[in-house]
Amino acid sequence: MLRRVDALAVLADPVRRRIVEYLADSEVPAGELVEVMDAEFGLVQPATSRHLRRLREVGLVRSRPDGARRLYSLDPGALREIDVWLDQFRGLWSSALSALDAEIRRGKSPPRSETT
Repeated sequence: MLRRVDALAVLADPVRRRIVEYLADSEVPAGELVEVMDAEFGLVQPATSRHLRRLREVGLVRSRPDGARRLYSLDPGALREIDVWLDQFRGLWSSALSALDAEIRRGKSPPRSETT
């Protein structure tokens, strides 16, 4: 439970969410992540490294050496844990979304003509 809560707190930061999004497609060298974070957020290498370390600490991201460079990837297990925890709330979202959908449909129906 604590790991999930920590992971959600870590993901509250937009830079960390962007790193997770960027890693969704494939394993990426640290240098590439630094370039992306610099271009999108103006972050220098030490700041990006701190974000990556925090993501590793809560288990969202893994790293492995590859010669002189370090490769980063998502840890699907941590994301599954978050998904399992969020599952208890999906029923709330579903009913709220159904009610919203009904309101939208009602608002889109043609106006009733009034007889004068």
